[in-house]
Amino acid sequence: MEWSDLRIFLAIARAGTLGGAARQLGQSQPTMGRRLRALEQAAGHVLFQRTDDGFVLTDEGASLLAHAERIEDEVLAAQRQLAGQEGSLDGSLRLAASDWFGIHVLAPVLAEFARARPRVVIELLTDARLYSLPRREADLAFRITPFREPEVISRRLMSIDYGLYLKAGTKPPRAGDGAGTPLITMDTAFGGMPDAVWLRRVLPKAHIAARSNNRDAQAQLCARGVGVAVLPCPLGDGLTGVKRIDLGEPPPGRITYVGYHRDLKRLARLRALLDLVIERLAN
Repeated sequence: MEWSDLRIFLAIARAGTLGGAARQLGQSQPTMGRRLRALEQAAGHVLFQRTDDGFVLTDEGASLLAHAERIEDEVLAAQRQLAGQEGSLDGSLRLAASDWFGIHVLAPVLAEFARARPRVVIELLTDARLYSLPRREADLAFRITPFREPEVISRRLMSIDYGLYLKAGTKPPRAGDGAGTPLITMDTAFGGMPDAVWLRRVLPKAHIAARSNNRDAQAQLCARGVGVAVLPCPLGDGLTGVKRIDLGEPPPGRITYVGYHRDLKRLARLRALLDLVIERLAN
């Protein structure tokens, strides 16, 4: 068996579909299918049951999964250890952050870093999902929840204030009521986030006009008069055509944490970027 084929096997097992696994690894679906068939031929067993809902592990596939994950752990540990010993300030770094944080908070710092370290290539991933640091899906990650993985080194980076915004020139709602006020809020999957809960509490009679899990999309809808929106202040305060309004209490803020795998603590380019991020953003 080839490790590269086992890697494809793991991606299919985790994604449940060839398409999802192909996107994860940056390969085409036909290539994924061909490599899977080669692995099944080498193993002498069918590893997945093909169903209408996707790929489901057979008993033989489930048995192989545990071994493949241990092999993956060893390969990734070797890669991290070798990467962590690099002392040069060139190469690449993969960062993971939420969409608005990456655009409005990180991008100016990354631009400054790029000017100072032009031989380091920064890859910024903005996504709602949490990228795995142990699996090297990212080298450096920014999150609004603390890191729980024991092998991750992390710290509190900054506290971010949130505000309630409305298109300039529009009459603000009345606190404790909000009747007739259109709201722009998180989609149902993120309806339990503190700012979404706060919005329902302070404007209980308001109605929802739009939902989105993307803060920039919420901001643009707000600027075009669709409704009021809770936005991070670094985003909302820089938005043309909106104003921040006060209903007697501010929306709950959030704390952002930064983390990286302990095996990368000696990686010179990561240390250089992290030092700049802390210098510019930590509070």
